[in-house]
Amino acid sequence: MKNPESSARLLVVGTNSPELETVLTFARALAQARALELRVVGLVVTTADALSAGARAAQTLRQNFTARLPTELPFQVRVTADAAREMRQLVAQERAALLMANAASALALPLLDATPCDVVLVKGALPARLKHILLPVRGGPHAALALETALTFAKTCGAEISLLHATPSARFRNQTVRALFQRLRALPEITRWIRVKDNAAHAILAHAKPRSHQLVVMGASSRARQPKDDAAVTPDVLEQTTVPTLVVKTMPALLPPEADEADRAPVDYTISVIVDKWFAENTFSAHEFTDIAQLVQLKMQQGLTISLGLPTLNEEKTIGNVITTMRQRFIHDFPLLDEIVVIDSNSTDRTVEIASALGVPVVKHPEVLTRYGAWVGKGEALWNSLYILRGDLIAWIDTDIVNIHPRFVYGILGPLIREPRLMYVKGFYQRPLRIGKKLQARGGGRVTELTARPLFNLFYPELSGFVQPLAGEYAGRRVALEQVPFFVGYGVETGLLIDLLTRFGLQALGQVDLEERVHRNQSLHALSKMAFEIIQVVMQRVGEARGVELVEQFNRSMKLIRYERDDFDLTVADIQIRERPPMITIPEYRALRGRAAKI
Repeated sequence: MKNPESSARLLVVGTNSPELETVLTFARALAQARALELRVVGLVVTTADALSAGARAAQTLRQNFTARLPTELPFQVRVTADAAREMRQLVAQERAALLMANAASALALPLLDATPCDVVLVKGALPARLKHILLPVRGGPHAALALETALTFAKTCGAEISLLHATPSARFRNQTVRALFQRLRALPEITRWIRVKDNAAHAILAHAKPRSHQLVVMGASSRARQPKDDAAVTPDVLEQTTVPTLVVKTMPALLPPEADEADRAPVDYTISVIVDKWFAENTFSAHEFTDIAQLVQLKMQQGLTISLGLPTLNEEKTIGNVITTMRQRFIHDFPLLDEIVVIDSNSTDRTVEIASALGVPVVKHPEVLTRYGAWVGKGEALWNSLYILRGDLIAWIDTDIVNIHPRFVYGILGPLIREPRLMYVKGFYQRPLRIGKKLQARGGGRVTELTARPLFNLFYPELSGFVQPLAGEYAGRRVALEQVPFFVGYGVETGLLIDLLTRFGLQALGQVDLEERVHRNQSLHALSKMAFEIIQVVMQRVGEARGVELVEQFNRSMKLIRYERDDFDLTVADIQIRERPPMITIPEYRALRGRAAKI
């Protein structure tokens, strides 16, 4: 089986769906003929000072692609201020052998000159009945690619080729030109030769009539190296012809790289720009994934299994609604989830009783990997759930959500299913804060804004684009989650982000807007202890990165002020962070997953 990561690719590039849809009719034939993996790239070109301003446009474009492009067709959306430069980088990253774009796009001619791979510009759709192809040939640098492209459609559609040339006799002294024409005369698909002396554009337009030819395939004219009259051939033909037309350009680029780059501003690779671009491209909206049937179809095509883990500790008021909502939508209505499992942390209320009565498996995390002891904390429950859950994708959501909705699950799973490049996706939302009888729409997330995000900006600025790094709704690929440690307590979300960033890079991480989340708000005492633990996690990772045991030098006890009526005093909380090793290092897990013993 071919490894998709080693396959050369054909990229179809556009700024909207209509631009791409006609190109795809040609792209499929060329991808099959050249054994290329077909990918679609949507481009958002922004003139704003910050690329993050393109996030909403990127979400809209992805939704548009989802609605109008074939489900099985992989696509991604990129945000840039320089389309030509973005395409050069994309061609290198994707190992693209061929790039196709709509000739009517504003991107078309700049890409023709600047892209370091074969390029095909497309005008019009592939005719339903293609009988005759017009192939203008002058023996230029793109003639071979034009011939190869014309032959592909001649063979695919059973069409004949008319070769039109205005080659001066002097050019036949060139051995390459002579060899080209000898090859042309030997091809049975070329059934007609048309020699002209007219201006090239006029000659092509004169013979490009729907009754005589239903497709034109021609090499691009170089605006930099050809005489003035010839330089206008490509734009003139594209503007005036009524017949579907393919304009091809073979690499290397027509303009010397040094001349092309000399006029361009240097690329800004500062961390602020990197995060801005990540935010624009990797921030999703739950609205993009409301077509759950389509997600199921993609899941089946990729052969994925998906698990939902529900960590609980005394959630009797909400656990029943969470289970029934998710089971109805994602197991009964649509088979998106393969299992739902409650991972309980020794609840003392009716949480376990309610979940069991609803027929959902309940596992108490202290009873899972007993050989390794048991700690208290949400992170401990999540770490043990990696051993219990079977899915290739694993989603976790908190179980104290009052306004539970299916978007909390399809929102965090959608990006992973749609974009295989992603390893981990976090949710974010508005978190109303209840003060008395009033709700402040954005009052929640106090530890996030006062502790987590300032620390990330200071020590891990790559993560500064995460809106709510402490959110409890997230999903990841098993192959990624099993490779990182889990802090056992409140620091689990912080540790996962830092460790996944370190191992897989920023582009493997995403976030999704889940709209609004209503849940019980914790006391300031609880939030203060949470903040203290998160600070320790960040300091431990900062110290490890610098080879220093920072946390060992810190105080692990926290003085808390306790108010009682008109009096107050101090209490002491011992808060020590602990972490579990990557699950892949646990022998029982390796045996369960059929992995060889770790050396």
